[in-house]
Amino acid sequence: MSKKKSKNLQMVLSDGNGAAAASVVTGSAIAASYNDQIRPLLDAVDRLRHLKVTQEGIQLPTIVVVGDQSSGKSSVLESLAGISLPRGQGICTRVPLVMRLQDDPSADSPVLQLEYSNGRAVATTEAKVADAINAATAEIAGSGKGISDAPITLVVRKRGVPDLTLVDLPGITRVPVQGQPDDIYDQIARIIKEYIAPKESIILNVLTATVDFPTCESIRMSQQVDRTGERTLAVVTKVDKAPEGLLEKVTMDDVNIGLGYVCVRNRIGEETYDQARVEEEKLFKYHPLLSKIDKDMVGIPVLAQRLMQIQATIIAKCLPDIVRQINDRLSRNSTELEQMPPDVTSVADAVKEFIRIVKQVCGSLEKILVRGEFDDFPDDGHFHGTARVAEMLNRYAKKLPADVPRRANDLFLMEEIRVLEETKGINLPNFLPRSAFLVLLKKKVDTVTQIPHELANQVWEYVEDLVLKIVQQHTDNFPQVQSSCRRAVQILMEKARARSAQHVKELIEMEQVADYTSNPDYMKTWYEIMEGHDSFMEAVADGSKPAIVNLAGFGEVDVSHLRGKADIAGQAFDLSARLTAYWKSIVLRLVDGLALHVLLGVKRLVESDLEAELANELLGNKLAGVERMLLPSPGTAPKRERIKKSIELLRQSKEVVANIMDRISAAGEV
Repeated sequence: MSKKKSKNLQMVLSDGNGAAAASVVTGSAIAASYNDQIRPLLDAVDRLRHLKVTQEGIQLPTIVVVGDQSSGKSSVLESLAGISLPRGQGICTRVPLVMRLQDDPSADSPVLQLEYSNGRAVATTEAKVADAINAATAEIAGSGKGISDAPITLVVRKRGVPDLTLVDLPGITRVPVQGQPDDIYDQIARIIKEYIAPKESIILNVLTATVDFPTCESIRMSQQVDRTGERTLAVVTKVDKAPEGLLEKVTMDDVNIGLGYVCVRNRIGEETYDQARVEEEKLFKYHPLLSKIDKDMVGIPVLAQRLMQIQATIIAKCLPDIVRQINDRLSRNSTELEQMPPDVTSVADAVKEFIRIVKQVCGSLEKILVRGEFDDFPDDGHFHGTARVAEMLNRYAKKLPADVPRRANDLFLMEEIRVLEETKGINLPNFLPRSAFLVLLKKKVDTVTQIPHELANQVWEYVEDLVLKIVQQHTDNFPQVQSSCRRAVQILMEKARARSAQHVKELIEMEQVADYTSNPDYMKTWYEIMEGHDSFMEAVADGSKPAIVNLAGFGEVDVSHLRGKADIAGQAFDLSARLTAYWKSIVLRLVDGLALHVLLGVKRLVESDLEAELANELLGNKLAGVERMLLPSPGTAPKRERIKKSIELLRQSKEVVANIMDRISAAGEV
């Protein structure tokens, strides 16, 4: 809403100099002179209330009438409306009563109508209105003495009433009487707080002059939500019964009534409402104590003017924000409805929707498992697929031993010597049998076979969890096919695990079947180790030399146990040097080979395998799977209907406020 329109709204409602408060009240017509100006605004707000826009979380400006039981709330409302409301012992108002007063100078007789129970409207008369309210209350809250938060609206079109809308709430009582529930106080307190808590609510607190204001329960409740009293107006009733000290009570203001006090005299006995106003005027004019109270603080006419001023001000303050809230909620609901899947009414529609879902699933998985894009899940690291798989591969690479695995209690080269002794044949003494190398190689590779299997299982376990979560996310509106999709994913993962298990098996077998590498680092490392061969042999052959030798590739080793075995120790050294140099190639192949296999498997999964498996599961068997998409969803259909109803309500509400804002703008430009 533009600043200009907001300013115009304020100009229409009040001139800012109290001119409205000074308007003349003529005869029994206690409405202020600017009724015609605020009538359209009240009509707009009441129309919004009738549309139940509050169900959308949009609070409407409301004057809420609260008071302790028997404080005179109903009598004040009767005086304002000029009609009789239900009376009796105990709680007379058992449901919220929304009173909509409309001044109609042309009306020969009052027109009254009750509205309740989802649009039900019942015409009534002044003579029967109390009975009609009681009947409606009994229908809503039962015939006993219980209460309900379902409101009744009473529309009063009558000559001389102020243009006001007020909500009368059940009177506060702490002690339940016979027929009332034990928690009657809690029920009433909940309803009252629900109405007075919103910042848009003006609290009309009805107090009796016969009590100490700070002890009133209604004051305590209003102070809980309006500590400064900036939206609380107090009405003091029964002033003729306790005139002593009343002037001090309403001027000292010990309970923070920010909008001030108005003292009134309600109708007594068989008085007419016109007679009651005459008697009220005499009371505050001639009573020795009450006449001292400022005339701007006494009388039903003053109360009517004050309420209309306050009502105009709160509408002026809230209406721009109501416009904004309606637009915001309408935009959000429209976007949410657009994002919901279309109604699926045929197999063709179901197939089309299934294909769309599969594309969304594969697109999401490609982003997080192949391209490494995480904008859909910026704060959830579990969905950062490429990073998590890379972490697993790094841990796997570190878990594979960088050096040839050896048993901790084995003496240096003794394992090599045992292998050489078991594989020796009839050949030259310095000949290194290839079979010895292969036997030793197989034993070393056998010690790490489980590690690549563990990696493959870990990767596919993670990928399966990720795929299932993404599939569930994109099929959330079709829970009837989620079990089929889950089954398809699980079948696909079993196939992936089987392929990886076979791949790992072949990797291991390839390492065990032959000794080969074209990696130049093999010869380089072997030469570096063999440079220590002579030093090693000298320490073995010469017992006078130190038994601890520092050898490249082995570190510090003790050779004392090899003395006397110089011939075979030399061969063992060469065998160990070859295996140590070759081990680096083995580890590299186990890391690279499995890493590439995993990455290729994930890529195939995302680009083709998943789509094929889902299609097989849901499109196979004569489209039996996608036909389940035609079944009513327990969540989607109600949600769609709820959003549609909300959008329709908000559109009607938007039209209501748009019309009134146009009038405000036009009035401000005159």
